[in-house]
This record gives sequence, C-alpha cells and structure tokens, in this order.
Amino acid sequence: MSAPLLSLQQVTREFGSAGDAGAVAVLRGVTLEVEAGESLAIIGPSGSGKSTLLNVIGTLDRPDRGTVTLDGQDLTRLDELQLAQVRNRQIGFIFQSHHLLPHCTVLENVLVPTLATRDGTVRNGAEDRARRWLEKIGLGERLRHRPGQLSGGERQRVAVVRALINQPKLLLADEPTGALDRASALNLGDLLVRLNREEGVTLIVVTHALELAKRMGRVLELREGQLARMKEGA
Repeated sequence: MSAPLLSLQQVTREFGSAGDAGAVAVLRGVTLEVEAGESLAIIGPSGSGKSTLLNVIGTLDRPDRGTVTLDGQDLTRLDELQLAQVRNRQIGFIFQSHHLLPHCTVLENVLVPTLATRDGTVRNGAEDRARRWLEKIGLGERLRHRPGQLSGGERQRVAVVRALINQPKLLLADEPTGALDRASALNLGDLLVRLNREEGVTLIVVTHALELAKRMGRVLELREGQLARMKEGA
C-alpha cells in the first residue's frame, strides 16, 4: 500500500509563550492522512483553528510539535528557503479573497507563480496551460481584462487557475466561497469538484459552507483542537 500524499502526526500549535497561563493551544496533537487524489473538507466554528491547521499544512506556519510530511518529505525539517520552494512548486493556495493584482490582466495574474520557479519544465508551456484552463472555465475571452472588470465569481475562478498553474500536488482552499453569492459559490464548488475528479488534484477545503463540504469525499470537524468525523445529521 502506497504512503499517503500528506501526513500529519501529533501536530500541536500554541499561541503565547510556552508555560504562560495565557497560552492557547489551537491544535492539540492533530493526526491526519490524506491520499493522493482525495478531496477533504474541514469544518468547525469560527476560532476553532481551521485556518491555522491549513497554514501549518501549507507551510505558512510551523507547528510547535509534531511532523508534517508531504510526498515523503518531512516539511518540519526544512529551512525557510526550502519551504518557499515547496509552497511554490508543490502546493496551490486559494483564499477567501482572490488576491489578484489589480493592474495585471487575467492571463498575467495566472502566470505570476511561474515567475518564482526555477523549474523550466513548469515554466515551459505555462501560458498554454493558462489559456487552456481559462477557456475551460469560461474565461477564454477575458484574458486581457483586469480584475476590476470581472465579477466576484470570475475573479475567484481566476485565482483557482493561478493556484494550479505550477501543477501542484496539493490544493488548499481557505473559505473559497466565503465572499461569493450563492450562485457563484455553487459554480466555484462545481469547479473544485471537477478539478479533483478530472485532474486528480488532491484537495483540502476549509469551509463554513456545509453544502460545499458535503461535496468532498470526506468531511472532518475540528473540535477542541483535534479532528473528528463530522457528526451525522450536521
């Protein structure tokens, strides 16, 4: 049996000085395994640590204890430069806010992550990939438009393509539909499900939206700093 793509073992993250009575343990020995090609939703109330967990998985934050392994590599042993390379090459990020550059075109925004990679095989063909994906999601005629000329849902779809342009192993989405109206949220959900099923991209979504969460292959809830299966009937 092959090893999981992502493995967290006893991950703890605390905020505040060690031993300080005011220190808060947000993640308390989280253990998680995610197979390649899987789709997973993580739900939980505001302040439960969902975004902290996603930041630890995505190497935007370091755990205080425990290990995070991606594709066989222990990320907790890497220095900042090595982590930046992992983020750029192996992990794609989608946030609640699209974070598109307002003065760049749709095509230019999608290609921004390729500027930081030294992998010529990724950079070669990147524009063709961008054009093909933008066409596939209905934005093929908007390549020269700027973000201010797009709807909220269109901007978020551009952000999804940008997250995929370096062909990452893992796609992380933090409340990706949180700023969208229901119709746009449903469209974005359709896109994420399609990416997982057709392209085989491994997907982890943090969301308050149960409608989106239940479209993933597995749903876990972060409660009291630990992950558990979502309660039936939730």
